Amino acid sequence: MKKTLVALMIAVPLCLGSNAFGFGDSKFEKEVTVEAAAVKLVREVTRGDYGVITTEELHKAMQAGEDMLVIDTMPYEASYKKNHIPGAKQFLFPIPEMNEWDSNETDGKSKEDFIALLGDDTNKKIVVYCGFVKCTRSHNGAMWARKLGYTNVMRHPGGIFAWKGADYEVSSVE
Repeated sequence: MKKTLVALMIAVPLCLGSNAFGFGDSKFEKEVTVEAAAVKLVREVTRGDYGVITTEELHKAMQAGEDMLVIDTMPYEASYKKNHIPGAKQFLFPIPEMNEWDSNETDGKSKEDFIALLGDDTNKKIVVYCGFVKCTRSHNGAMWARKLGYTNVMRHPGGIFAWKGADYEVSSVE
């Protein structure tokens, strides 16, 4: 009886901490979440008709001095002011897909304000990002850049979280 009790005292914590016995999140359950995020991203990219760029690719392009406009679509006070990719310009977009332009959702800014930010060169590389992969603000910004006739539009889906996760320099507004 004593050996059984000792065995249980050792086995129960091992089982509770292990995925092998069906307790806790398994790698298989986590894959469902990853798959859903990946499919959502692919569908947004397809609908928006823009490209994607990884954190590493964006960093290399910036290090090489590539001519591009980087746009942060997060709220100014809550995010951009605290940290953003160096050189990025801020233009707020909402989280839900924005099929019609609504100035109330873009901090009172119009399509013309966005075009002024994007500039006259419709072939210039434009990279749009937000917070992280599930955030759709960057989708809205990239989609609207394409709708307005810009041809070289990329979405940086990892956003500022991936940028910081790669331990790249961030800027802030003092």
